[in-house]
Amino acid sequence: MSLKHAIMVLLETEAGSGYDLLKRFKQRLGFFWQASHQQIYQQLKVMHQAGLINCQLDIQQGKPDRKVYAMTEAGHEELLAWLHKACKPQKINDSLLVKLYGGHLLDKSTLLAEVRQHKSQHEKALLIMRDIEQQYAQLQGAERDNLALPFLTLRRGILGEQAWLAWAEEVEMFLME
Repeated sequence: MSLKHAIMVLLETEAGSGYDLLKRFKQRLGFFWQASHQQIYQQLKVMHQAGLINCQLDIQQGKPDRKVYAMTEAGHEELLAWLHKACKPQKINDSLLVKLYGGHLLDKSTLLAEVRQHKSQHEKALLIMRDIEQQYAQLQGAERDNLALPFLTLRRGILGEQAWLAWAEEVEMFLME
């Protein structure tokens, strides 16, 4: 997957400015795909030049004008083509796992402190996801139906965080021996 496809998925449902997309990206895709605001703005420029999205200037009083992006037919067709292609299973690059693998060179307390720091971040992420899950549970009808597939990505995130936290408990127990 590329950042381009992530942006296209967001634009497919709703046009938006670069800032709008950055905000939606963090709220909706940020649990499983990372991108900086510079990367998003650069990709928007490339996609616009390629004719995948169009851009209209929204004149605002008292604020700078903003560019609002929307999918073009060519963008929609490219997104559909990408969605029909099989994707490869993703491998992870996790520096904590490399540190743990080479942890025999460190004092266990150093590793334990870092695992606990990561654990805290994963616990926070899980709380946020659980809150979103509760919001979804309160939806009714078409709104709930429209969010069923994004909800399944949320469930994957929840299960992933729970598994990570269970693994971290095992690591902590070993490092405290």
